Amino acid sequence: MSATAPLPGSVLFCCDQNSVRSPMAEGIMKKFYGRDTYVQSAGVRSDLEIDGFAIAVCAEIGVELSRHRVRSFDEMQDWGDDISAFDLVVALSSASEARVLELSQYFHMNVAYWPIPDPTSSGESRDARLQAYRDTRDAIIRHLTDRWGPPNAATSLAQA
Repeated sequence: MSATAPLPGSVLFCCDQNSVRSPMAEGIMKKFYGRDTYVQSAGVRSDLEIDGFAIAVCAEIGVELSRHRVRSFDEMQDWGDDISAFDLVVALSSASEARVLELSQYFHMNVAYWPIPDPTSSGESRDARLQAYRDTRDAIIRHLTDRWGPPNAATSLAQA
């Protein structure tokens, strides 16, 4: 078993729309590791609202997403969050990785790429679609625990 990395002081998760993958990662990380790490999320664009299936599958594990406010990189900077201030930026899609690498020409950033599948066009039935979202959620969980170890049991239970 490989050693896990120490938790960074701040993490930004990003994907295409900030409506499925990155808010899921933000919420799950907060639940698993507490609030000692500042965690946010953003998208390349922000023209969608938080996805109902993402809300549903995260609620299954006690993660609340319904109050998530979708935002783009540009809106994030307009609202005063400096992307270069994050200790780690985790891109969950190829489009967000490209945007982060473009931004890293101007700012020094520690960037990781976790290719997480987009579940939005998967499955024809409600059950099949929910399963695709669960698979995405579970892939995020695997990446989190591979990098930072199992959830902090006391924190996870206290926030449940």
